[in-house]
Amino acid sequence: MIVALAGTFNVIHDGHEALIDRAFSLSDDVRIGITSDSMASRPFMNPFYLRKKSMEQYLSSIDRKAQIYMIEDMYGPKEMMGDVDVLVVSEETLENGKLVSEWREQLNGNPLELSVVPLKTRDDGKKISSTDILNGECSRNGRTDVIDIGVGSLNPVKVEAVRNVMEKIYGQVRIHPEDVPSGVPEQPFEEETVTGAVNRAKAALKDHDLSVGIEAGVFDRYGDLYDVQHCAIVDQDGKVTLGMGSGFRYPDSITRLVREGKTVGEAVKIVYGSDIGREKGAIGILSRGLLDRRELTEQSVLNAMLPRIWEEK
Repeated sequence: MIVALAGTFNVIHDGHEALIDRAFSLSDDVRIGITSDSMASRPFMNPFYLRKKSMEQYLSSIDRKAQIYMIEDMYGPKEMMGDVDVLVVSEETLENGKLVSEWREQLNGNPLELSVVPLKTRDDGKKISSTDILNGECSRNGRTDVIDIGVGSLNPVKVEAVRNVMEKIYGQVRIHPEDVPSGVPEQPFEEETVTGAVNRAKAALKDHDLSVGIEAGVFDRYGDLYDVQHCAIVDQDGKVTLGMGSGFRYPDSITRLVREGKTVGEAVKIVYGSDIGREKGAIGILSRGLLDRRELTEQSVLNAMLPRIWEEK
């Protein structure tokens, strides 16, 4: 038996996990469709590569494997849906599931069996949604009474990096992205990087328990230019802790352009033809996918949390 499910999976939460659990309870042959960036376009949307990676990490955490497809419409590609036996849907997406079943019947004469999963709710009775999680209203499992953390950026890579690290430390968390100024040039150099991170964290604190500021900057070392990402974390007592990720050297072609006054983003676009703003970042391009921007960001966030972790011991 082949089982399929599909969705945006912007932030994997209890509702998504229920769909995935149902699919694997029916079969070990599971296919998962994730909407493309163009199909899923909306505010606070994580890019496809990040949503796909999060799904792969979740499947690994439950020791399961599935074929993952990009979908461009509600019906999914024929190679994914042509021979599927069961489509897992939520109560909310049941009507769309019926339309997909009708499409499949027209395609090969075999309608889909639909397996309906009840909606998961928050602790205040509302349904759990990725939108509410991204707005900081609740945690992945619908909790509203958990630690509340501000992030001084709307960049989805930074926001998800903070969420991943803080969940490892605190369990369930609420994450509030805040559009705040860094107070430093668009391309920070040297100490401007730390200043930008601290400025972002302080501006995002408001009434949150903690706030996080992240800034990537250029450092002149050993005759070359290096990227080192810095993170600052501020609490309501005014305590600031700092951390940084692993640094990496830019190629000479990027270094030359940056020294001429280009930002790293502009230089990468000129040399590699890629916009690093919402993509894997310069590190993803230079490492050929072996290390991506979120992983690099997570290093800086965790390192900034280390003093808070060991001081609690």
